[in-house]
Amino acid sequence: MASTENAELEELIRRASASGETTPPTGPSFAEEEAEDGDNFDLSTLVLVARRSLLWVIVLLALGITASWLYLRYTKPIYEATSILKIDDRSDASALGLGMAMGGGDNNQASQLAGEVELIKSGLTYKRLKQTVALDINYYTQGTVLENELFGSCPYQVKYTISDPVYYNHKFDVEYIDTKHYRLSITTANTTLGGNYEFGQLVKLPGISLQLLEILVPTQLDATYYFIILDDNTINSYLDRNLKAEVLNPSASTLQISFLDNNRVKAQRIVNALDTVYRDVKLAHKQETTEKSLDYLDKQLQENGKNLANAEDNLKEFVQQNRTYDAKGELGIITDKLEKIEEDRLKLEQKLTLLSEVSRLTSAEYLTPSDEVTVDQTIPGLALLEDPALSQQLNNLNILQQNLRRIRRSYQDRLEAVQGPLTQLKFAQATLQHQLVQAQKQLRNQIALLDTQRSKLSNALQSIPGKETELERLKRPLELYGNSYQMLLGKKVEYNIKNAGTTADFQILSPAFAPEEPISPKKLLVYAIGLAGGLILGLGLIGTRYLMHNTITNVNELERNTKASVLGVIPTYEKEKLNISRLVVDKNPKSSVSEAIRSIRTNLDFISPATKKRLISVTSTISGEGKTFVTVNLGGIIALSGQRVVILDLDMRKPKVNLAFDAENVRGVSTILIDRHTVAECIQHTSIESLDFISAGPTPPNPSELILNPRFDLMLQELYRTYDVILIDTPPVGLVTDGILIMRKADVPIYIVRANYSRKTFLKNMNRLMRNNQFTRMTTILNDAKAQGSYGYGYGYGYGYGYGYGTKGMGYYEETEQKPTLGERIKGLFS
Repeated sequence: MASTENAELEELIRRASASGETTPPTGPSFAEEEAEDGDNFDLSTLVLVARRSLLWVIVLLALGITASWLYLRYTKPIYEATSILKIDDRSDASALGLGMAMGGGDNNQASQLAGEVELIKSGLTYKRLKQTVALDINYYTQGTVLENELFGSCPYQVKYTISDPVYYNHKFDVEYIDTKHYRLSITTANTTLGGNYEFGQLVKLPGISLQLLEILVPTQLDATYYFIILDDNTINSYLDRNLKAEVLNPSASTLQISFLDNNRVKAQRIVNALDTVYRDVKLAHKQETTEKSLDYLDKQLQENGKNLANAEDNLKEFVQQNRTYDAKGELGIITDKLEKIEEDRLKLEQKLTLLSEVSRLTSAEYLTPSDEVTVDQTIPGLALLEDPALSQQLNNLNILQQNLRRIRRSYQDRLEAVQGPLTQLKFAQATLQHQLVQAQKQLRNQIALLDTQRSKLSNALQSIPGKETELERLKRPLELYGNSYQMLLGKKVEYNIKNAGTTADFQILSPAFAPEEPISPKKLLVYAIGLAGGLILGLGLIGTRYLMHNTITNVNELERNTKASVLGVIPTYEKEKLNISRLVVDKNPKSSVSEAIRSIRTNLDFISPATKKRLISVTSTISGEGKTFVTVNLGGIIALSGQRVVILDLDMRKPKVNLAFDAENVRGVSTILIDRHTVAECIQHTSIESLDFISAGPTPPNPSELILNPRFDLMLQELYRTYDVILIDTPPVGLVTDGILIMRKADVPIYIVRANYSRKTFLKNMNRLMRNNQFTRMTTILNDAKAQGSYGYGYGYGYGYGYGYGTKGMGYYEETEQKPTLGERIKGLFS
């Protein structure tokens, strides 16, 4: 029997001592294993993180909705009032059949509508609008955060006279003392003026006189009121900024006028007032154009009337003297010629008169009184000149003048934008004047030629006795002047009818109304943005926590990421708070921890039968993962099954096993390996009869060299004679190499992974160790697992896990538990 037992012990020692140098495997299988170690998308982890982040997502959604509510609560609403106009250039005179000469042809529709838009936004319209709507004073009441404009609802009205412009655009604070008295104050240039006054009292301050008239009794006397007096530039800027006039439909000749304001009633009032002002401006323009045309016709009628009166007087005098009206005989031929000469001469005189009038008009600043009036309307007899080239030049000159007029509405004369067109206009005027002078000179030459011909015919008539010649000569100018006078008089009648029948050339299709809902901010849109923002932040939080989720949380993750067999799961020990690792299975044999370790003991029997003597090593990647706790309690469970167990503490840099059993560490493995003590002298007993342990002993300077010492194998051989199971608590393999040396000798190397603490990269290290060292029997245990996936990082038995082997943040010789820093707590919210 003794020889058989010795042979078995020698075989165990030989197998434990065979470390064997191995080389990393190569080929496709190795590449596939490396690829499997890479980070892949983990749906179960994502679902876990999403479930744990659900409360945060709800909070972020609530914050988004709250932010939307605050934005809507403290943002001024913007209202838009809109009216639609239809432009119609029809006059009632044409409907009566009397406007034959009043139509000047269709203008370009787009250009006309663009001109109407500019007219609406012109300074002339603004001037009349300010006379219609009181925009020079804004009344406000101050709320908790925002002020509210009291347009048309202020309990008082201000009348003022300003001589010092410093008071413009400044707040005049009004505080009610009672229903009849108020306190007024204004601060300008670091000077505060004001006092207590009675409503209706004239307040005289340096540079300004005010009078506040009470309109109605305010509902709240303690409310804060103030008003601001605006200058013209500020009002014009306000109108330019908020007024929008645009062509709505060119084919239908419709315009849209809209105005933006924080007060919906004010926006409606301004748009409706603009419609009225625009109508008045259009009517005024049309009346001014017609009146100027009538003035021109009156001048022409006066001149023709004088000529007609002279002709009538001459004929009357001749008839009275000669008492005859008949021309006979040979006077017929001469008479026809003289009629033709007189007719031609009269036309030339009319042309000469028209050229003089044209010359006078072209020398003026503008050829037409406004853009709506054409050259033909300003000079009705222009067609008598029968000179298309001159008409074209006059139209071109009119276009240049209209362009200059539009530019001057927006720019001052000294600017280059005005000087360029002005120079071009002067050049065109000079050229036209030169041509007019030449044309007048030519007409005078023609008249002189006709006069010569008429003189010759007159001399011929003088040789013919008879009074009929003189009579015919007097009748011809009478007839011609009479026809011209009748034509001009007819024109005047037409223009009078046009002036009487002209109405505004637009219709209000849709008047403005006070909008109920603001265009900004939109409640549904703001709430949608807030909800979407909260949802996006929530999804971002889930994504961030997923990306930062780099620890093992459950056994499924452990099985997916490692090649080692999972022996079991040890739940969190929550019965009491342990400052250091303790033996707890003897005190709580029915606890979940004890049952879990019993399951692990059973699973160990499948890997290495309990009928054989076994060497089991327990290691981890870093300190704090619970290898000492698992070692002492697994040893206790195995010992309680009847096997003799000894625990060796080979973590000589940071010994813990003696602390777990409340024993001293003056002798142990380190002293055995240097032959200072024997194995029997270093064995210490525990509360469990079949469980002993050997502490690490004093910390040596060279733990790795001691493990490689042949004395270590002799120590194991001696322990095999007495014990069935040798449990070795090795140093963390992620920090030092001592543990790898022990694992090569072990029958069952166990790798401890702590839930919610061990990083996923630690499993890559374990897989690498298995490949490089051919640990085919490598097993792993998930320690400190939370029941039902509860969230947290506290280690149930509470010993510090902040130590390590010189690694930053894991000092190996630190003894006290470290409290998490603020940065770690914040990071915990996202992990």
